[in-house]
Amino acid sequence: MSLDVSPALLEQAERGEVDEAEFVDCVRTSLPFAWEMISSLVAQLKVDGGAFADNQTPPPDEQARGQLLRALASDAIRGALQRHFGVRLAFQNCHRVAVFPLDPSVDERHARFTSVRAQILNQSPELRDC
Repeated sequence: MSLDVSPALLEQAERGEVDEAEFVDCVRTSLPFAWEMISSLVAQLKVDGGAFADNQTPPPDEQARGQLLRALASDAIRGALQRHFGVRLAFQNCHRVAVFPLDPSVDERHARFTSVRAQILNQSPELRDC
């Protein structure tokens, strides 16, 4: 299961309307490793500035890796996180998360980060089965 959905949130979804803030809180509590990773990168970007902030350290275990995959592979979760934090998220391999500001001046850097070339250059034998 990707998220620990409360009965109240499930009821909202069944009625047709879901409060996005409550959904984001569900993500925060269900995927704490992914939440902490993204929120710390957002903080780093705000402090350091620049075109983006990223993590290159693999997760400590498969549970943490799974949280990153669930958070970033789901369009709904990823979109809600991007809107909540006011950033664009990018993802390579099974752990390299990057946050980019919502600023057209970094569009080229974002395109390079998410390119096929960057994906290939980011490969390593240690990450083959991640």
